[in-house]
Amino acid sequence: MRILIVSGLSGSGKSVALHMLEDLGFYCIDNIPAALLKSFISHTVRTPEPAYERTAIGLDARNTASEIASVPKLLEELKRGGIQCEVLFLTASEDELLRRFAETRRKHPMSRDNLDLRAAMAKERELLEPIVYAADLVIDTSRMGVHELRDIVHRRLEQRAEPRLSITFESFGFKHGIPGDADFVFDARSIPNPYWEPTLRPLTGRDTEVVKFLESQEAAGRLIEDIARFIDARIPEYQASNRGYLTVAVGCTGGQHRSVYIVDRLAERFGARFAHVSTRHSALPAMQLVHPKAAAG
Repeated sequence: MRILIVSGLSGSGKSVALHMLEDLGFYCIDNIPAALLKSFISHTVRTPEPAYERTAIGLDARNTASEIASVPKLLEELKRGGIQCEVLFLTASEDELLRRFAETRRKHPMSRDNLDLRAAMAKERELLEPIVYAADLVIDTSRMGVHELRDIVHRRLEQRAEPRLSITFESFGFKHGIPGDADFVFDARSIPNPYWEPTLRPLTGRDTEVVKFLESQEAAGRLIEDIARFIDARIPEYQASNRGYLTVAVGCTGGQHRSVYIVDRLAERFGARFAHVSTRHSALPAMQLVHPKAAAG
């Protein structure tokens, strides 16, 4: 049996994730009171009904602080009992959440007791801290559209039907901010920047000309080797602690050239040894997100 707790900040895409999981065959229930979580899970464990074999439960901040604080302990009990139980937490930057609420004109669920929107968002972050700390996978949706979020949920959760480590290498631009879902962050800004070559400026780290330029830079090769050695040393630690997900972010100034190139090289290297390796390039347009090997095949 597999139980997935889906939580996150209001406006970060929790409903989108639950709908994707429902499409994947999960039995989904949303906004369950935290106080009823234990009894509901007990029911799903005892019943022979096959519909509950994969269950996703939406949990948000409309609970008391003590109820939310009890969730991590319950999850540990379930894991000790042999139940595959994971927590997915969705987050986004404050500015992005403000923009989304302004667009939809929806009321924030914590906007009571005369709290303004920023104060309601801050209160929600505080209340959900115990869930964040217990999360197996955190996804920062600040720069994602609906379709990209659905794709990531599909790739990272559906592929991990068996208990194997799922590794994602993510490129980003420091000028856009550091991803909030990264386990490790590396800086590629010390490498010569193709941006300053006029013919390379409009291209990306996936274009042949840029790849050749960066392959000629010894600093790029050294950084890839350093990151690979570091991650190689961490993977056994993640496996020993039964961590299911590892997200490695590499950043450059704009997230267009250097970080993209390095992430693809790392994915190729680790993809040869691990079954579930994926890439994400947050600063590239959607048409650039297909991996070159997949496009060629």
